[in-house]
Amino acid sequence: MSAGKSGQRPLVRVRGLRKSYGGTLVLDGIDLDVREGEVTVLLGPSGSGKSTLLRCVNHLEKPDGGFVEIDGEIVGYRQDGARLRELRPRLVTRQRAHVGMVFQQFNLFPHMTVLENITDAPVAVRGLPRKQAVAHARELLARVGLDGREDSYPRQMSGGQQQRVAIARALAMEPRLLLFDEPTSALDPELVGEVLNVMQDLATSGMTMIVVTHEIGFARKVADTVVFLDGGRIVETGPPADVLTAPRHERARAFLTAVL
Repeated sequence: MSAGKSGQRPLVRVRGLRKSYGGTLVLDGIDLDVREGEVTVLLGPSGSGKSTLLRCVNHLEKPDGGFVEIDGEIVGYRQDGARLRELRPRLVTRQRAHVGMVFQQFNLFPHMTVLENITDAPVAVRGLPRKQAVAHARELLARVGLDGREDSYPRQMSGGQQQRVAIARALAMEPRLLLFDEPTSALDPELVGEVLNVMQDLATSGMTMIVVTHEIGFARKVADTVVFLDGGRIVETGPPADVLTAPRHERARAFLTAVL
């Protein structure tokens, strides 16, 4: 069983994570712990490695060095003595079933209704009976404030509504961990609040979350830990009251001054 916030072992352990694209080093030895029930917010300028770190957590990007461990299991690899050997794709897919991800662009299937978008993976991947998947999807739609929109198509919905459907779709897999990659950056300003409210509700309910965002108010209100990245390294980390109010690192101070 995983430890809680006060326990010893984090749900997510990242150690020595490195990633390059061509000759550009994007992640330079990242170490990060996220405990069960915590919300960790990743801040930093464009190109600092935030989204790449997030994508390495569920093995959408393969690290060049180091590893990510979720609930004691290395993601994407198995231990073979002192070496790590890559898992077969179906085993990686099985690991990903425990990690939900919400992207900037909503990535809903345009030819499917809202209900079909939410029930597709639980039925196909988890083998959930369709009747059970549909009942759960209706509960999730009510939770994100979209009760009654089961038969709508994505094109009939606002960006904020589509993003809430994407969150419901991620929750339908009953993940241990939710990853958010700038979930409000593609939204009109007046629609941002409705998505942040759903995320705040998830945080209050105890969902473990890693969130890439520039929404400082959300980070201040919801985060347990704020992590500031620059140049592929973590340069500052701590509670929001410390990092957002009195950052020690000059780069973090300059960024927050610009954002605020």
